[in-house]
Amino acid sequence: MEHRLENAPIGIITVREETVQECNAPAADVLVTDAPAGDPIVDVFPRSVEDSISQAFDGASVSDVSFEEYYPTVDQWLSVSVVPEDDAATVYVSDVTEQKDRERTIERLRAESERATVVDRLIADVLQGLIDATSREAIMERIRERLGTSEQYRFAWTGERVADGDELLVGGVAGEPGETFPAIREAIEQGAAIPERGAVERQRPELIRSVSEDETVPESIRVAGFADGVQSVLALPLVYGSSVYGVVGVYAETETAFSDHVRSSFETLGELAGFAINATQNRKLLFADTITEVTFELASNSPLVRVSDTCSAALTLDGTVAPDEDGLTCFLTVSGADPKSVVETVDSEPMTRDGRIVRREDEAHGRVEVTLADTVPLVSAVNHGATVRTATFNDGDGQLVVELSPDANVRRLAGVIGDEDAAPVLARQDQTRSPTTKREFQNELDERLTERQATALRTAYLADYFRSPRGSTAEEVATSLGITGSTLLHHLRASQRKLLKAFYDEHDDG
Repeated sequence: MEHRLENAPIGIITVREETVQECNAPAADVLVTDAPAGDPIVDVFPRSVEDSISQAFDGASVSDVSFEEYYPTVDQWLSVSVVPEDDAATVYVSDVTEQKDRERTIERLRAESERATVVDRLIADVLQGLIDATSREAIMERIRERLGTSEQYRFAWTGERVADGDELLVGGVAGEPGETFPAIREAIEQGAAIPERGAVERQRPELIRSVSEDETVPESIRVAGFADGVQSVLALPLVYGSSVYGVVGVYAETETAFSDHVRSSFETLGELAGFAINATQNRKLLFADTITEVTFELASNSPLVRVSDTCSAALTLDGTVAPDEDGLTCFLTVSGADPKSVVETVDSEPMTRDGRIVRREDEAHGRVEVTLADTVPLVSAVNHGATVRTATFNDGDGQLVVELSPDANVRRLAGVIGDEDAAPVLARQDQTRSPTTKREFQNELDERLTERQATALRTAYLADYFRSPRGSTAEEVATSLGITGSTLLHHLRASQRKLLKAFYDEHDDG
């Protein structure tokens, strides 16, 4: 081979009568061969699906062709050009695997970006529909219909866990379920470990990228999924706080349907859907003319039951602050034990923290503050839409009185706040209530305030004492009333406390 061809930066092979005459070093490296001179050109090249090199030399004359082809035996993409001459041909070959990898990466990222944008719009549409939903069933129907009938996914189904067991109850399916969904339903009836059950139990999404190959999926679903062309599934729990209100199984025909970004968007959907379900339950309770009052017995799975037992104390719930990511903050009246020992015991419990003495009246009475974790029965009741009326914990015994909307599932709530078994229901009764009017609230407040307290509060309000910046100082308001500043502050504190007590309807602390 000529010196300039031998040192060329690409592979060059000269061929005569379909037999290799010469081959430079770059060509030998690319083709992973040694001294191919004398070998048929079709044997020098590795096999490929298209077998284009054989087709170029198959005929009376050599074809003038160029192609890029993947050769699985060497795991390479090769760029090949065949240039025929009078009685011979020259084959130029180079390895373009890195270039192809870059192109495929760019294409994959572009496709993922487009899919993520479409999914984000889809989920935004689903969330928009949750605003007007009035029930758990309506919310779950909205989710499965929009996801299951979209072009992104094959089908979607929704379900929820039965209150006092691990059984999943199917709510419905949308899309093209094929034979996969019947297999899922059968697996549920048999109690098999399907992805949706795992998502409910662990309260986090479960992703299966290859349904037909993942051995954690029941065999019947793997077989049906393979037949239907189903590749991947994302099982999404609908969660609010420590409560799982349901699960959505979304099935797709590609393994790449659920990228990190898409999964993050779905997690947001699960959390907001859980919040929406909780909100519909609270809305029903807020506007219901009739409520159901239920008294539950709490077991030792309640940390406050354990604290009362350890300290031989009586703890009465005075009020709570709305739960957040850190848990539920509670204020408790302590009787029969030193509030300090109660706080120390609280801080030693795994599901309670941030114990603090609010007021210590003596060695056996006071008020404490404590934050409860999401898994505590009291918090679970709040997260399930219950309004806590009273809660008492006395020497290892506990009772929780809650208000629920008439259509609330008491059995489900008992299962949630119970220990190994559902919490016993000690009493249950329906009550009719009428809303308190503004005038009734004002009259009740007037009855609570003394004449001096009412006068001081009204004068301070009209004098813009409560504005920021203040229109009047305490001294100026006190002077207009003919009293000292300290007397005014005493009246204001007393009247404000009674106002807040009327609003929050807290227990009288004596």
